[in-house]
Amino acid sequence: MRSVVQHQRQLSRSCFVSRTRHLSRRRYASLSAANLKFGQPTHETHPHLLKAGEVTPGITALEYAERRAELAEKLPEKSIAVLTAATVKYRAGVVFHEFHQDSDFFYLTGFTEPEATAIIEKTGSGGQHVFHLFLRPKDPVAQIWEGARSGLQAALDVFNADEAEEIENLSFRLPDLVGEAREVYTDSFTQKKSSDISIFRQLFQDKTDSSDKLNKVLKTKTIKPLKPVMNSMRLFKSDAEITVMRRAGQFSGRAITNAMQSTFDTEKSLDAFLEWQFKVQGCDTSAYIPVVAGGTNALSIHYVQNNDVLSQHDLVLVDAGGQYGGYVTDITRTWPVSRKFTDSQRDLYEAVLRVQRTCVALARQDAELSLDKIHEIATTGLRDELQSLGFDLKGHDTKGDLFGLFPHHVGHFVGLDLHDTPGVSRKDNLKARQCITIEPGIYVPDDERWPKHFRGMGIRIEDSVCIQEEHPLVLTAEAVKEVVDIEELSR
Repeated sequence: MRSVVQHQRQLSRSCFVSRTRHLSRRRYASLSAANLKFGQPTHETHPHLLKAGEVTPGITALEYAERRAELAEKLPEKSIAVLTAATVKYRAGVVFHEFHQDSDFFYLTGFTEPEATAIIEKTGSGGQHVFHLFLRPKDPVAQIWEGARSGLQAALDVFNADEAEEIENLSFRLPDLVGEAREVYTDSFTQKKSSDISIFRQLFQDKTDSSDKLNKVLKTKTIKPLKPVMNSMRLFKSDAEITVMRRAGQFSGRAITNAMQSTFDTEKSLDAFLEWQFKVQGCDTSAYIPVVAGGTNALSIHYVQNNDVLSQHDLVLVDAGGQYGGYVTDITRTWPVSRKFTDSQRDLYEAVLRVQRTCVALARQDAELSLDKIHEIATTGLRDELQSLGFDLKGHDTKGDLFGLFPHHVGHFVGLDLHDTPGVSRKDNLKARQCITIEPGIYVPDDERWPKHFRGMGIRIEDSVCIQEEHPLVLTAEAVKEVVDIEELSR
């Protein structure tokens, strides 16, 4: 068995390595963890985070390989799929934002470094393929500043690539790989966001022989979007994914319940507590910029300033969740800052809660409902609840949003992204293993049309839910939502 030093010496002489696929092959596993340095945790370096065989928390190398094989099976013969890693975003100068990997790239590789490209080359019938991974080589000088990189050998041994090459070689190799394919599936060639210039856009902009060759080859090829194919795979979660999402929900739900149990004078202090709690409970980071909205600030659906004071007479609406193993959870809870509901707060809160419970109970395959249909049920339920509380809803509701009192949809898909699988229709009936949110809400502006004692209240209650055959699996049950449970926390 060669040492890591010998690996590095070999890589310094070669920028291309290849092997026959062995899904369980992990050469580094027999080496001392003290001698291992990768660009992300592995079981050998971080056994407290990853079990043997896992590439990312809860997801094994075998599952990632099976995903690539499934993609290959969905592609026509003699076609390739090309995916690029996300790029580092800069706040100013050399000051960078926290890196977040492209979700489709992550789904197929589990690789969390920037400046990388994955190519799935279909080579035969079914799921037969070659997995090419282009990535940054180990660089002792760069690693002083940026930390460890995984390097070419790890691309084979940890991430199970069939062929690994330095990312600098992409401009030379890509024209040939594209040239040999009948069809090219990618979203990278058409990426046009100026803030997220992909490797491919750079190739097109550079005036080199390689870029000219690539442009000429592409003109002769059929280029199709990869996103619809990836959506069809990511829409249905595996057992492992559901387990990871359940853990993300547990960690996040406990953090929010702990927040309910504490006292805060400002939105900022509650925001900071949640960010700390998500990590303390087990999440990797926050899943998104949270909404921490006291009083009338909750009337803005995406209020994220989080810089106001919290009044003991008001409700506070918190829309926040953590990320674990790349998967996110989406939770909203609303509770009284004083931790004791007034009569009017309780009445409106329980109205929303009853509708939310009804909709969650319908989030199952045998209900034969779509998200759009559940939204209609939520709207009807909220209308009935509001009318029983004295709201005058007569007249023509032109937008179907209860005259602005319920301005958003009741739910969306969730997974690796907060709004997962964009483009998937909410008109289709929900199926087992799809994960969604259920989040009805009521937002009452200071308008004489509405009962005075409800004006200025914004209430939303949201859970992440996994669709099962006969009943829903609530992923975020640890975040309490019953009035009696919320008030009990103050005792």
